Amino acid sequence: MAQPLPHLHENGHAAPDGGVTGLVPESRVPLYHQIYVVLRNRIVSGQIEPGARLPGEQELAETFGVSRITAKRALNELASSGLVIRERGRGTRVVHSPPRPAVRTALEGWLENISLMGVATDATVLEFDYVPATKEVAEALDLAEGDSVQRAVRVRSLAGESLSYLTTWLPREIGEAFDADDLQRLPLLHLLERAGIKVSAARQTVTATLADPAVAAALAIDAGAPLLEVSRIVSDTAGRPVEYIRVLYRPDRYQFEMDLKRVGDEESMRWAADPALGNEEPSQPNNQTSHDRRDMS
Repeated sequence: MAQPLPHLHENGHAAPDGGVTGLVPESRVPLYHQIYVVLRNRIVSGQIEPGARLPGEQELAETFGVSRITAKRALNELASSGLVIRERGRGTRVVHSPPRPAVRTALEGWLENISLMGVATDATVLEFDYVPATKEVAEALDLAEGDSVQRAVRVRSLAGESLSYLTTWLPREIGEAFDADDLQRLPLLHLLERAGIKVSAARQTVTATLADPAVAAALAIDAGAPLLEVSRIVSDTAGRPVEYIRVLYRPDRYQFEMDLKRVGDEESMRWAADPALGNEEPSQPNNQTSHDRRDMS
């Protein structure tokens, strides 16, 4: 028996008590893809469990107020994603329960543990060159616009699956201490230390972005897929910026966690991060946690 999709009003809009996110007809995103996202989110969150049967094309079309062709395209997209299997005469069945992200990391304490991370990962250098610094890179590295900087693009993989897309920029005099082969074999922080750079601090921002065609191809995902974006400026003990890095993470392979504590007095209690609880844990394919960790950058 097909599992129902509760909490939906006509045309798929969410009911007042929450539930499934509805469709937005005026959006530029096609209706079939909006339905796909609704169903995918329910599957990923566990609201629709593996083995459950989804409503058929006609029932789905009536539920969301769309044509049967649109509903069919949504179900086909789920099947193409490996989330369901479509069987003639038997309907559409959920067959995939997405694994937890392969790497979990705390926002606080991340830099302290980053040099321990990476034994289970492999780096592939896609680009390595010296280029004029753009305005953004120049400001990050405290250089003049147009100054020569080393630019490297890498992909890191875990257990044979792409995890992150990294672009780094370094002042030329620092970058010349190693070459592309070194970067292929060793983490960047290790190379900086080998060059006599004493890394002391970093400023980091975390946001979200969408994969452009080049990044999508490198990470084996669809163009336009959501990504976690982490930008970081690393400084030495003298406060000099020595590295600017932008990392794009696949959210199905990576997630951030933060442990919080209640602090303050009774009149001003608030949540605050507890850096003592931060950790990074890359998982093996069998989801057993690895305790052998190195640098991800």
